[in-house]
Amino acid sequence: MTFEPHPREFFAPDQAPTRLTNLREKFELLAEFGVDRVQLVRFNFDFARITAEEFVTRILVRGLAVRWLLVGDDFRFGARRAGDYATLDAAGARAGFDVARMLSYEVHGQRVSSSAVRDALAGGDMARVAGLLGRPYAISGHVLPGRRLGRELGFRTLNLRFAHERPAAMGIFVVAVHGLGPEPLPAVASLGVRPTVESAGRVLLETHVLDWPANLHAEAGYGRVIRVELRHKLHDERKYASIDALRAAIADDTAQARAWWSAKPESMRR
Repeated sequence: MTFEPHPREFFAPDQAPTRLTNLREKFELLAEFGVDRVQLVRFNFDFARITAEEFVTRILVRGLAVRWLLVGDDFRFGARRAGDYATLDAAGARAGFDVARMLSYEVHGQRVSSSAVRDALAGGDMARVAGLLGRPYAISGHVLPGRRLGRELGFRTLNLRFAHERPAAMGIFVVAVHGLGPEPLPAVASLGVRPTVESAGRVLLETHVLDWPANLHAEAGYGRVIRVELRHKLHDERKYASIDALRAAIADDTAQARAWWSAKPESMRR
């Protein structure tokens, strides 16, 4: 069971934590781990007013006929977050369902949590991010047409837009692109608001594939769902004095990305 939007995002959108995944990514990841069904609960003012006792009776017992329930060790529910594991355990004893608690998981002595992942992303420590997640951090979406500035600069890009204004990571990254063929493609990407060319504040992920496959048309990416794995951060986003300076910076970032990929063994490129 998951909630949309996140309760903290609903009550205080400016103070809510940044999202690590969108809904589609969340569902895809759950499916990969064998989850057959996801119950999406729309979080609104009516739902926020449901007491812990009502949540158990209406949602768990009547709505889902739950027989066994697994929650995180810090799970809270109900109006004013009044319900916790002990509340569920007692309710389960009365209603006839079992409750289990998933204890914290640690990597090198650090508790794996969304907060820890956000901190690592904010610091650009992609190796630590991958260690916490068990995989590289990735962003996916439909490739959409942009302003075609990239091709004017000599670096054609695949563009993904964000529904939310605050991504968990920003900057220039060495990335791997999945979804354009059987193998991931080495690339370099800019994730941010493009301060040199516009000031609208709209977040874009612009990805330049280092070597475009010969069997793909130049426009073949449009409309596809791709997944972009952030493997290594080169630097934060920068504002350049001119388009020529931007072009030179992109060329340098591309060269650094090629050097990074060439230093990796073949097994690391997947």
